[in-house]
Amino acid sequence: MAGSSGRAPTRLARRPAPVRSAGAPRPPRENAVRRFYTRAKRAWDRPLTAYYLIFGSSLLITVLGLVMVYSASMIQALQLDLPAAYFFRKQFVAAVLGSILLLVAMRMPIKLHRALAYPILAVTVFLMVLVQVPGIGRSVNGNQNWIYLGGPFQLQPSEFAKLALVLWGADLLARKQDKRLLTQWKHMLVPLVPVAFMLLGLIMLGGDMGTAIILTAILFGLLWLAGAPTRLFAGVLSIAALLGVILIKTSPNRMARLACIGATDPGPGDQCWQAVHGIYALASGGFFGSGLGASVEKWGQLPEPHTDFIFAITGEELGLAGTLSVLALFAALGYAGIRVAGRTEDPFVRYAAGGVTTWITAQAVINVGAVLGLLPIAGVPLPLFSYGGSALLPTMFAIGLLIAFAREDPAAKAALAMRQPRVRWNTMRRRVKARSSGER
Repeated sequence: MAGSSGRAPTRLARRPAPVRSAGAPRPPRENAVRRFYTRAKRAWDRPLTAYYLIFGSSLLITVLGLVMVYSASMIQALQLDLPAAYFFRKQFVAAVLGSILLLVAMRMPIKLHRALAYPILAVTVFLMVLVQVPGIGRSVNGNQNWIYLGGPFQLQPSEFAKLALVLWGADLLARKQDKRLLTQWKHMLVPLVPVAFMLLGLIMLGGDMGTAIILTAILFGLLWLAGAPTRLFAGVLSIAALLGVILIKTSPNRMARLACIGATDPGPGDQCWQAVHGIYALASGGFFGSGLGASVEKWGQLPEPHTDFIFAITGEELGLAGTLSVLALFAALGYAGIRVAGRTEDPFVRYAAGGVTTWITAQAVINVGAVLGLLPIAGVPLPLFSYGGSALLPTMFAIGLLIAFAREDPAAKAALAMRQPRVRWNTMRRRVKARSSGER
């Protein structure tokens, strides 16, 4: 036998590496770019990608927005004989309340979200009617869209109309899809379009064209997700475009805003002053900006520096790098919302996630487009970024809604369950039970 010979077992000889001749070509190496692409694609396709993208991008946008609100509003607060951090403190309180709403929304079951659709719509309509009551409603910058709450606080109910239309419209279309009624055009339009037009009418009574545009975009997004035929979609779009043209033609202020697209000079009567100085702020920022807090345009040159034109101040202080970072965060948030809507089997989740994504994306495009001089100034804030508690609260609740939908994905739910502490505790308990009775 081998063991009786007394010799130690021999090692297997390692094969020598093949010798490459001088004229032979080098063996092909794995492409580093392809390897990076494969790893990135594998990480991108993980179940929790949408969950982390929504949570992370919205958190970064909100935090960066707080920083820029403080920087952009400091001078205006001092000019009004207010503390320098006045607007920042109000925005910080709204962000804290919005974070609570986000946490509540992301923990609520989908059935409860659907149950809240009708109450939220009813309360929103009631508040929007109260806005037009003398003594209750308040006019700001020529728009009758505010309710005075006492002290420095006031509420803009039209901002909550976006959330109400998303939830109510998603629940309506989901119930009709379950009953297979969306194949008939009358069930697709009624009562979704009449209710949306009612909300638009209440908003336009106050003169808020910007919010009306966002609400129209949400309506078109819901109709598109419901599979509206091209003729029906084009018909509703034509009616909305005709109403928009009439509203613009009958308002000298809106006509002046339309004339300021691409303006490089303030024009007669300085009617394009805001649009032109927004371009000045972006142009003077360069690539890395003049530094945080070092904006020149916020010293009374640029109107609304902390609300509608906060993106211009961001470009002046943080430069092209800062503005591209903000746009990248919004792009990630939009992609994650589309991914949630596209991977679900629940019709309500699909409609609601698509509606929220349409809302935030359209509002960001309109705001940034106005600052860049590519679109007329519509007076809409940059979501999660601009100053305004009435806009921040429903938006953060909508973000919580998206996070809840991302958590409900079966693969994401399984991945989250594996990270819970009880999984490790159950594993340890099973190991203890597996021991013999004499083992300690």
